[in-house]
Amino acid sequence: MAYYIAKVAITAVLVVLISEISKRSSFIGAVLASVPLTSVLAILWLYVDTGDAGRVIELAGSVFWLVLPSLALFIALPVLLANEVNFYLSLAVSIAITAICYWLMIVVLRHFGVEL
Repeated sequence: MAYYIAKVAITAVLVVLISEISKRSSFIGAVLASVPLTSVLAILWLYVDTGDAGRVIELAGSVFWLVLPSLALFIALPVLLANEVNFYLSLAVSIAITAICYWLMIVVLRHFGVEL
């Protein structure tokens, strides 16, 4: 149980740290947020938990393909906010657009024989 608590604590501290740094400098916050910390942590925890490099390869490959549709959020959100749409509505719509982009990516990848 202590191991899971440590995993959650480390991950949470990184997210809070990035949030706090972003209050002072959006650029430094963006740099830290753009580094795939979540993916690196997930890969690390997966390998520590399983010792299976094959599962790490599968996870890294899936993350690669799914980074592309995730970019929709970072396009839609600032556009909506710049057009004075309410923050929470902008966030919800951006998440919905991103979810649709994920679905489209999965459909396209399956069409080409790529299974995630």
